Amino acid sequence: MTIETNQARVALAPIGTLRTAINLGNAVLAQRGADGAPGGVTVDIANEIGRRLNVPVSLTGFDAAAKVVDALSSDAFDIGFLAIDPKRADTIDFTFPYVLIEGAFIVREGAPYQMAADIDQPGIRIGVGRGAAYDLHLTRALQHAELVRYPTSAEVFEGFLRDGLEAGANIRQPAVAFAARNGRLRVLDEPFMQIRQAVAIPHGRGVAREWVDALLIELKATGFIAKALRHANQDTALVAP
Repeated sequence: MTIETNQARVALAPIGTLRTAINLGNAVLAQRGADGAPGGVTVDIANEIGRRLNVPVSLTGFDAAAKVVDALSSDAFDIGFLAIDPKRADTIDFTFPYVLIEGAFIVREGAPYQMAADIDQPGIRIGVGRGAAYDLHLTRALQHAELVRYPTSAEVFEGFLRDGLEAGANIRQPAVAFAARNGRLRVLDEPFMQIRQAVAIPHGRGVAREWVDALLIELKATGFIAKALRHANQDTALVAP
């Protein structure tokens, strides 16, 4: 079915502006520029959606994914950018993924853990960002280890060190960068999950998800998403198939 632009505009931008929630807690997807304005692949996608719909785009930054979920669930925004998760799907429709990211554990250099399964043991405490995709996943998956939740993903690393935790969980790229800056830390090679990043749309928006799905297929095929990642100094191999 071909969705007319007017149909998509009514579904995605009912007030005439595409109100967009940007998760600045995920440095792979969004970063603040020198002027303080958000940039990155999610901003580029939002602007392209607005351009196709011929509506202005309003960007609002949040420091944690959980806050984006709350904003979308209350219908305060028209789109956001989140990892697909069954709990979030109670109130949010997810498109096809446009980027795939790994969740990884950071540990101290001398720690005995080599595989992700080594972390799920009695007495092990893992720092996570409250409400992040990997928090939701580990809450379901872990059988023995304990989660210690911090307000945002950005606070996990310092909390892990300060509070003497055995491990921290985060997105691989910032975990590797933190380990490199601090020394005596390492990131396990084996990921504990694959994080599928998608455009998130509040329930009840009619043809919105189907229209955005079709656009994402085009943006992946034409290299738009790879170019946006490259421009933000991110790995183009992250583009979802």
